[in-house]
Amino acid sequence: MTEISWLRGGGQTGRSVSAFDWKSSALGEPEHWPVPFRTSLNIALHSPSPVLLVWGGARNIFYNDAFAACIGRQHPGVFGARLIDVPFWPEIRAAHLAAIEACFAGRAQTLKEQHADAIDAWFDLSYVPVFSADGAGVEGVLCTCSDLTERRRGMQALLSSESRLTAIFNQASVCFSELDLQGNYLRVNDALCRMLGRSEEALLQMTLADVTHPDDVPANMSMFNRCIENGKSFTLEKRYLRPDGSSFWVSSNISRIVDAQGRPQAMMAVSTDITERRRAEEALRELNDTLEQRVAEEILERSRAEAVLSQMQKMEAVGQLTGGVAHDFNNVLQIIGGNLQLMQSAPELEERSRHRVKIAIDAVDRGAKLSSQLLAFARRQPLQPRSINLARILRNMDDLLRRAVGETVEISTAIASGLWNTMIDPNQVENLIINTAINARDAMPNGGRLTLQIGNAELSDPDFLSQADLAPGDYVELSISDNGCGMPPEVRERAFEPFFTTKKEGEGSGLGLSMAYGFVKQSKGHISIQSEVGSGTTIRIYFPRSHEDEAAIEERHEMEMLGGSETILVVEDDPGLRLTVTDTLSSLGYRVLTAENGERALAIVRSGVAIDMLFTDVVMPGSVPATELARHARQLLPGVEILFTSGYPRDAIVHEGRLDTGVELLSKPYRISQLARRMRHMLARQGRRPQLAQGGNATQEMPGTATIHILPVAERQQRLRLLVVEDNIDSQELICELLETLGHEAHGVASGEEAQQALGDQAFDVLFTDVNLPGMSGVDLARNTLSRFPGMSIIFASGYGEMVARNAGFASHSLPKPYDIAQLQDILGKIAAAA
Repeated sequence: MTEISWLRGGGQTGRSVSAFDWKSSALGEPEHWPVPFRTSLNIALHSPSPVLLVWGGARNIFYNDAFAACIGRQHPGVFGARLIDVPFWPEIRAAHLAAIEACFAGRAQTLKEQHADAIDAWFDLSYVPVFSADGAGVEGVLCTCSDLTERRRGMQALLSSESRLTAIFNQASVCFSELDLQGNYLRVNDALCRMLGRSEEALLQMTLADVTHPDDVPANMSMFNRCIENGKSFTLEKRYLRPDGSSFWVSSNISRIVDAQGRPQAMMAVSTDITERRRAEEALRELNDTLEQRVAEEILERSRAEAVLSQMQKMEAVGQLTGGVAHDFNNVLQIIGGNLQLMQSAPELEERSRHRVKIAIDAVDRGAKLSSQLLAFARRQPLQPRSINLARILRNMDDLLRRAVGETVEISTAIASGLWNTMIDPNQVENLIINTAINARDAMPNGGRLTLQIGNAELSDPDFLSQADLAPGDYVELSISDNGCGMPPEVRERAFEPFFTTKKEGEGSGLGLSMAYGFVKQSKGHISIQSEVGSGTTIRIYFPRSHEDEAAIEERHEMEMLGGSETILVVEDDPGLRLTVTDTLSSLGYRVLTAENGERALAIVRSGVAIDMLFTDVVMPGSVPATELARHARQLLPGVEILFTSGYPRDAIVHEGRLDTGVELLSKPYRISQLARRMRHMLARQGRRPQLAQGGNATQEMPGTATIHILPVAERQQRLRLLVVEDNIDSQELICELLETLGHEAHGVASGEEAQQALGDQAFDVLFTDVNLPGMSGVDLARNTLSRFPGMSIIFASGYGEMVARNAGFASHSLPKPYDIAQLQDILGKIAAAA
């Protein structure tokens, strides 16, 4: 074995190692080595890089210290050994052998990034052929090994760091973005995309200026460019834009990114949404700036609320007082009216005195009407609510409204589709609309526009409901507006007070709006006024929704032209037309009574004369409209038929029966045949009303009105014994005298306690009592009386009308004060017939 010395990297002589058997390798002694081999070996042993030399057909391997160090240790035992016998990294061995053989074939080879798992190292291997001296063939292969391990580990660390940085960048809750020096987005994270409401792809096509509010762009870009120049980062509060154009506030910090030489390469922006903070700051600033004003406004609002509450309490107190006054006033009217009727029935009364009595009775009637208005305001009037649709009411009031407001006022209506029903008295709501329209007309002396709107409303605002004293839920809203002169605040606040009016003396009672107020409140609704001087007035009314169906409409059929002998009351303000209608109906055989207005007609109805039909114009001058006249006629004469006539074309809905059952409309102009057929149709379906007067009766006529019939003693109904309970002695004596005049026996007492004692001493058929008595009430007295005498009849005489009898809880009769002799006689007749 021959020892040779080989050099470490850097040319230093290394230790000697035992070489292989040179002779057996066919190389011979070192002194006989071929020049190419000697040169290649010298290169391999002295190269600072790891080098492996493969030589000859035996493929012997030679390597330097650097290669030994590269592969992990020196291999003296394999130095000069055959390649096939030398172990190598399993992962690289096959490629390594193939590359060597390719080189022996004359082709240089390179293996990039080969990994040795055993030592966890990475290498690049380059193979070049070593040609023979004559260049005829390849005698060996030089393999240079480049250790990539440290570089790969550095690269992996860098990639890991970059991946971590990228993850932090993308997953951060703070908005990050990288921009070039012109402000174009280079990289954005998810938080910025969410904040701006844009995708990453969209933002990478945009600039910083594109997402900044136009007003904030100049300042932002100025500081951006300054940061590029001087490297000083800055923070700016500005507004960003979303795709829909809305803006929000952000705090954006921008800093410069430089290379190793300090040259600016890009810009980094960190943005935070500060909208809520800005709002809070703005609110705090506004609060501080306007604190004094807000305190003043709160005080003013509280004063307004207290004023509204005070007004409501005032209206409630006035209503209670008014109701009490109206009740007592009715008692006084009953005394006056009853005495006047007794005087009128006296045969010895001269004509002049009879005329004066008539005038006084008319005054009593006017007083009764005034009392009724006061009761309406006090919410004590007897209502007859039904489930109705206001749209139908309003459409069918077109003629009435146009006649009421005149030709100079334009009327417009707006009715919502699917309008709900509401439970109210249809006659009263008609009066409300007419009276409100007349007030609007008076506010527009030179003409204007009257607007009526009806719609559904779901009320839930607690402040409004509390102020309006309403429960949350569904309501029907009626709005009546004009563009007239409007009301100043001091007038608006008192508009609902009874007797308050801005009209001249004699032009208005001041009860129109107060009646409306009472009716709406009694119907569990709400009414309010919005008005400004010069801007007109709007009255807004809410009625509770009704889930019941509308009242059914009676179908009607035409009949042949026939006359009759029934009594017709004709109400017409035009004298010529009134005379024509009278002659026409007389020619058909009817008995005709006439009146030139509603007041006159109402007096005739109240007189007690037998009337089969009321034939009245719709719109007439005076304070009693036709609808009100019809309502009173139905109350006083339950079997009467009512036929309206109007100078406007007939509406189909009116034809289907918008008014109360039994009331129809005949449009002007009409033919005699039309009038005759309509009357016969209506009278034929009428259940004939028993006549109050019979043949041979003594009568006493009221001049200019119908007749009151007082039966002669021999023909009177059964004599009844009545206990009259009335604390007003004058009224008590009058009632007893009136009852005795009618042929009955009457005994009067002043209280319920006296009545109970009298009931124990005498036998009575009827208890005739007022409701309001000192001590025990009339209702309690009647209840106790029926428990002792179940067969006794009860008559309530009260200014509250039929409400007492309806709510008493037991069978009774009602006389609404003031009442006339015919009403009293009718009730007594029913009691006597049932006895």
